[in-house]
Amino acid sequence: MGIVFALAAATAYGVSDFVGGIASRRTTAWPVALLSVVGGLVGALVMAATIQGDPTTADLLWGALAGVGSGAGTAFLYRGFATGRMGVVAPVSAVGAALLPVAVGVLTGERPEALVWLGIAAALPGIWLVARDPNADPDAPGGTAGLVDGVLAGVGFGVLFLALGQVPDGAGYWPLAMVQVAAMATILVLAGAFGVEWRPTERSEGWGFVAGLLASAAVLFFLLATQSDLLTIAAVLTSLYPAVTVLLAAVVLREHIFRPQAVGLALCGSAVALVALG
Repeated sequence: MGIVFALAAATAYGVSDFVGGIASRRTTAWPVALLSVVGGLVGALVMAATIQGDPTTADLLWGALAGVGSGAGTAFLYRGFATGRMGVVAPVSAVGAALLPVAVGVLTGERPEALVWLGIAAALPGIWLVARDPNADPDAPGGTAGLVDGVLAGVGFGVLFLALGQVPDGAGYWPLAMVQVAAMATILVLAGAFGVEWRPTERSEGWGFVAGLLASAAVLFFLLATQSDLLTIAAVLTSLYPAVTVLLAAVVLREHIFRPQAVGLALCGSAVALVALG
């Protein structure tokens, strides 16, 4: 079931990014990011109020740390996109989000089977190829800034995955609400530091709220995945979400899938099969 939950998280994250990305194209990214956190908070509060749990102070603090990672990851991701270096930021952040939990999981004693390791080995380049913009010029100005933002975003999302993996079964979903509260505070602080406008002014920005509801479902599925399986496996499979976004763009927006992306999709599919067999 851990594999099923992780793939459900990847699907929800991928759809959320697709919806939020379309909304961001029609307006500015920061109001969409803020409304996505508001939507995530509403979804988390509904789950927390309807499903019983007994969280400890430590569980809530892990949720708050996860929220700081989520908010910072989102902020640096959007800041990187604003520089026009999406082809650098997206793959670096996605791979980074997978690598940090894997490294910590191994250091703390997790030992996946050999087939799972093969799946991880296939997943990382697969994520990179799927997320990378084939038209991006690596020698264009801003490449270094894009790399730094991508690394920071990957660390943020990695902290999100890592901290959520510490919330035990039985804690309920108030830690998920803490994730969204801390993420909202982090985004507002960073928006102020960057001097960008975060107040929603356009109706189309409301799609960020929908993206947030989907993201809250993704966080829920990831939490269930970590409670059912190894953090290493949950983090890697959830980090396959760029493949869902690319497939949706191809089907709904008729965007072309380039050859490297097709190879990446094949590697992602192989990764899922190997992890499942392991």
